[in-house]
Amino acid sequence: MTNWTAILPSNLLPDDANPEWLSKGDNAWQLTAATLVGLQSVPGLIILYGGAVKKKWAVNSAFMALYAFACVLVCWVCWGYRLSFGDQLVPIWGKINVAFTQQYLFERAFMGYLPNATMVYFQFVFAAITLILIAGAVLGRMNFYAWMLFVPLWLTFSYTIGAYTIWSLNGWLSSAGMIDYSGGYVIHLSSGVAGFTAAFWVGPRLTKDRERFPPNNILLMLAGAGLLWMGWTGFNGGDPYAASIDASLAIINTHVCTATSLLTWLLLDIIFFGKPSVIGAVQGMITGLVCITPAAGVVQGWAAIIMGLCSGSIPWFTMMVVHKKSELLQKVDDTMAVFHTHAVAGSLGGVLTGLFANPRLCYLFYGKYNRYVGLFYGIQMGAYRHGFRQIGLQLVGVAFVVGVNIVTTSLICIVVKLIVPLRMTEEDMEIGDQAAHGEDAYAIWGQGERNENSRFSTHNDMEMGSSKAKGHVERT
Repeated sequence: MTNWTAILPSNLLPDDANPEWLSKGDNAWQLTAATLVGLQSVPGLIILYGGAVKKKWAVNSAFMALYAFACVLVCWVCWGYRLSFGDQLVPIWGKINVAFTQQYLFERAFMGYLPNATMVYFQFVFAAITLILIAGAVLGRMNFYAWMLFVPLWLTFSYTIGAYTIWSLNGWLSSAGMIDYSGGYVIHLSSGVAGFTAAFWVGPRLTKDRERFPPNNILLMLAGAGLLWMGWTGFNGGDPYAASIDASLAIINTHVCTATSLLTWLLLDIIFFGKPSVIGAVQGMITGLVCITPAAGVVQGWAAIIMGLCSGSIPWFTMMVVHKKSELLQKVDDTMAVFHTHAVAGSLGGVLTGLFANPRLCYLFYGKYNRYVGLFYGIQMGAYRHGFRQIGLQLVGVAFVVGVNIVTTSLICIVVKLIVPLRMTEEDMEIGDQAAHGEDAYAIWGQGERNENSRFSTHNDMEMGSSKAKGHVERT
């Protein structure tokens, strides 16, 4: 047995709480990275959604995100994590089991010098944000009770399949050598396709809401967007499971690609529409973040810039040009344009990863030489077979994720529809938050006017003195 006392300072000596395999630095970074990703959802997407929708939908939109975050965590530790990263049941799914026993949580994780407890937490925040991104496609009309059922079902029967297949060491596409550095497929392509499919089944918003749906608070929306951008430091920087040089590369590539994408989208808005749009800039920011995600730690800086140019222009084109000419895209009401910002940008990033993946950087991440080779490097090295195989695997991954999510999301929506309506009533959609939750986003509006004595809820009404007349509550 190694005599650690003779070679290590006292603060690094192994003990019962710090086994020999544990890296305190890596573990600290992983917990930090996970928290940064969690902040992208709570409060990031909560306030982004709450600010980006009409005032009458601010509470409902924010609450859909908050509910999903809490629900996913409980499902994740009870069965979701082991389905995604546990022992193999089939090449696309793990065996169901819990992930909250002391013995299991203290064991070493499947990768990195970390305990399972840290890995369960880190992977949870990724699962949670995927469901919250799906919510963006159905804001402004989905029945909240239907959403309460949809979240655990989709996590169980769709997310876990993608995560196991692409990320688990024994998964089918993972074993084949497909590259998804941090979730371009598992999170963004999945949420984009699932959100679009769910929007199809739920149906559109009211006609007047589709025609005019102005943000109720653009500054609040920008605050949420800022948390989303900065939180991506943990999103991509945490995936080496170590505080390594590869983590540093992933972080700088992430921010460079995002800034390039935002500026590209902004310039296109100015050229074709004559005004620099704040909402457009946020869309360009998101597509840049999404596009670099499958590649962040395995491409060089110049590739990150090219990916930013592509993510700021191609999703812009699909959203501003193709969408207006496509009968299908016009028919499906995708409230936050999740299809363009996540499905299109995610698949774009996956394909570009197949072109730009650097063998040396892939070795730093995967620990294997000449297994992960981008097409351009394969041509340069004369390893044509490796390069074409990589781009082929990336395309197979796109087809697999799209197919799984269309089928599973459709089946889940059909099942939920048998239990509760997927869609709010027309009357409730006219009213919004008050009908859904009996609450308003802004209690004071206009010249200090308040919505008093709502017929939907008196939960927040405050009694004055001894005034307790039946059916009436005075407010301060």
